Amino acid sequence: MADFLFEPHAPVSVPIARGGLFAVRRVYCVGRNYEEHVREMGNDTRDPPFFFSKPADAVVVGGASMPYPPQTSDLHHEIELVVAIGKDGADIAESEALDHVYGYAVGLDMTRRDLQSVAKTAGRPWDMAKGFDHSAPIGTIEPASAIGHPDHGAITLVVNGVERQRGDLVQQIWSVPETLAFLSRFVTLRAGDLIMTGTPAGVGAVGRGDVLEGRIEGVGSVRTEIV
Repeated sequence: MADFLFEPHAPVSVPIARGGLFAVRRVYCVGRNYEEHVREMGNDTRDPPFFFSKPADAVVVGGASMPYPPQTSDLHHEIELVVAIGKDGADIAESEALDHVYGYAVGLDMTRRDLQSVAKTAGRPWDMAKGFDHSAPIGTIEPASAIGHPDHGAITLVVNGVERQRGDLVQQIWSVPETLAFLSRFVTLRAGDLIMTGTPAGVGAVGRGDVLEGRIEGVGSVRTEIV
């Protein structure tokens, strides 16, 4: 066996609520999946879903702090339902999509909004606006075998004790089965993939010292402090 040039990095994992660790492979994110958020960002609710990615090592777990990222003065919060894939599949039928889900968590899609705005205007990729270090705080994963497959329930984000975002999973333009079926036409979903499913309205800026606490009814919570 060939020697590695350097020691491989430790695998990224998310704690499972009832014990064990979920090894993260890829992180896919759905853009513009709640109508009010689509409108607040000035876009058309009739557009089909689209996706971007974050690197696996952008994940922050255990309530750890998130460093304020460089090259931005407009860091935004986006509270989201996270789907954890437990079974491989490509070109998945919508009726079979939930068979591929291991469980669910609450996550934050942190965004350098000023960089995203520049990228949008120039027609460039969003990578540096979305996929930066520590940009995906995620709570513990609840197995679907324990909580089912949530398709409704309040999704909220509080910053320093003040509510910023409130919506309901039922307001998603594309349901979890629809999203997984659509995405699996383009890539093979593998056990270990995480899909962040979009945010409701109310996104806004945060700064150093702010404490973010997100919750989804029936799923769980996520917490981080910007440092």
